[in-house]
Amino acid sequence: MQFTKFPGGGLEYGEGLIDGLKREFVEECNAEVEVTNHFYTTDFFVKSAFNNSQIISVYYVVNNLSPLNLSFKNTPFDFDGEGEILQAFRWIKLTDLKVDDFTFPTDQHVAKLLIDSI
Repeated sequence: MQFTKFPGGGLEYGEGLIDGLKREFVEECNAEVEVTNHFYTTDFFVKSAFNNSQIISVYYVVNNLSPLNLSFKNTPFDFDGEGEILQAFRWIKLTDLKVDDFTFPTDQHVAKLLIDSI
């Protein structure tokens, strides 16, 4: 399944929100980040796209602690390599951001909040 989302993922057992976010950034983006503030927590029902569970999402604003060492793309799904799990990273200016850029309902809602904040 191809999808576009903000970086992040689920918590491991015993992990707090901030520690989980920092771990996910290291795993997904090879980047250490600092959390600057809370942005949004899901306030509506969302069923997982992957199983029969409910999703509660928490979004934070972060700053990277060192330069990002990733290959950035301009086109969605412009993957390098082969295999079952592939990633491609893009930067989108807030002024160019569109709700339809994202696959999942909570990311779409947060995109709208970001767009409305500029």
